[in-house]
Amino acid sequence: MSILLLALAGLLLGGALSLRKQSTSKAPFVITLLLAAVAAAGGLLWL
Repeated sequence: MSILLLALAGLLLGGALSLRKQSTSKAPFVITLLLAAVAAAGGLLWL
């Protein structure tokens, strides 16, 4: 399960960076970044 959460965090981080490159508004970038942080924290705590 932890590997899935860490993989999800990686996908969300990539999506957040892609949103940042596309010069979108700040809200979607921050929300995606926060979701990536929560998924990464969950994956690390699951270990």
